[in-house]
Formats: sequence, C-alpha cells, structure tokens
Amino acid sequence: MRSIFGILSLLVVLAVIGILMKKQMGAVSEIKVAPATGTTVAVDPGANVQQQSQQIQQQFKAAAEAAAQQPRPVPDEK
Repeated sequence: MRSIFGILSLLVVLAVIGILMKKQMGAVSEIKVAPATGTTVAVDPGANVQQQSQQIQQQFKAAAEAAAQQPRPVPDEK
C-alpha cells in the first residue's frame, strides 16, 4: 500500500513539474525584444562575412569609445 502511495505521489509531482515547465517555456517564447532606437549598423552587402564582421566590430569600438569620452554629469551641490 505504501508503494502505491509513493508511486502516485511521484506521478503527481511529475505532473505539477510538467505543468510548470510548460508555463515557463510558454512565457520565455513570448518575449519580444524591440530593436534599440538610434543604433543602425551599416555593412557593405558586397563584403564577405569576415569583412562584415570586422566592420561591425569597428563600429562597435567607435561607439564604445565615443560613449567613454562623454563627460559624466556632475551633481549639483547644495
């Protein structure tokens, strides 16, 4: 009798886990990421993959350097 309750409780736990996994996977698949505004990547369509990758890396590096060069806002002291 104890083994029957053990097997039934195991099946109930597996069913609950399955339902939770189904809900979680459904929530993850519904996530939509909007493209960032103002960030466009201009890549030469005639270039091969390596050249396109290098162009994107150079653009990212230039954007990162430009962002690093901006002065930080100074808070107003009272």
